[in-house]
Amino acid sequence: MKSAPQGKSIALVAYAPFVGFLIAYSLNQEHKHPFATWHIKNMFGLTLGFIIAMVIQSQVHIVAGDVLWLIVLLLWIISFIYAFLNKEKGIPLLSKKFQDWFTFLN
Repeated sequence: MKSAPQGKSIALVAYAPFVGFLIAYSLNQEHKHPFATWHIKNMFGLTLGFIIAMVIQSQVHIVAGDVLWLIVLLLWIISFIYAFLNKEKGIPLLSKKFQDWFTFLN
């Protein structure tokens, strides 16, 4: 049986809604586990997606915001499952971009 990667618990904390990535980021500062860092960046991108969905819902169109919010929620669930299964895998195309864009979270 394959053992869990270092930082798995921190990676799972990152997916706690809204403030999880902040807590995980602070927990990861001492040891900088690559697995946890990958998932922290992924959740930061998802959190931005939730914020964008709420802005669209309130300022542009309520149904468009709801649809985007549901899509981001589904992506969040999938990403959490991947973290639980010890995989650095996430949203096609976006997770790779999140890793490139959010280097300040290293």
